[in-house]
Amino acid sequence: MSTTRTELVQAFDSLLQPDRFKDYGPNGLQVEGKARIGRIVSGVTANRALIDAAIAARADAIFVHHGLFWRGQDGRITGWMKQRLQRLLAHDINLLAYHLPLDAHPQLGNNAQLGRVLGLAADARFGEQDLGFAAPAAFDSGQALADHVAQTLGRPVTLVEGGAQPLRRVAWCTGGAQGYFESAVAAGADAFITGEISEPQAHLAREMGVSFIAAGHHATERYGAPATAAHVAAALGLEHEFIEIDNPA
Repeated sequence: MSTTRTELVQAFDSLLQPDRFKDYGPNGLQVEGKARIGRIVSGVTANRALIDAAIAARADAIFVHHGLFWRGQDGRITGWMKQRLQRLLAHDINLLAYHLPLDAHPQLGNNAQLGRVLGLAADARFGEQDLGFAAPAAFDSGQALADHVAQTLGRPVTLVEGGAQPLRRVAWCTGGAQGYFESAVAAGADAFITGEISEPQAHLAREMGVSFIAAGHHATERYGAPATAAHVAAALGLEHEFIEIDNPA
């Protein structure tokens, strides 16, 4: 089975509602390819390795969280940008990217899916554009939560222990959301999970008594794209494959 490019974009737009968000780049169709789509590949980032893998998988469309175009970037088509675009255009592959809309979806988005994987059932939202999620929890300490996150995601994490014990409420926001830490604390969190940590958060965690866990930008955002693409593909009768391109960051 197949669908049109227009129908595919409409399906993703209807689900993710990109017009609701102030974002750092264009959401939706970023590179136009063939008019009919039968097979979708999903991934986290539209890097060259993913594009090459999608070509090998004979994809008609790629669906990602991190697309090619961002506010303030150099607009010249040279170097790595030329190489990525050259491959997409040569093989007539559509590229669809949804950034904050994919973080925010209450069931299929990055935050919802990270919560599912970690066994956290969100009952509240917080932060700018309600991107942060929070849930009741039961962990003896920040270290116990960090061990659970590391084991579940299959990678080491960075923990700054806040001191609160036991943990009864955990907040999280995937990717580079370290700036949401103070909003998480204001929302009543005993611990906060995100992808990255910057210098100020270590001090704030210790001074506020709230543990901070940085579990990797890629690692925390690798669940929303396949869940969303699989959902849309099933609704439209399309083939779907998630391709993981490892990233230690």
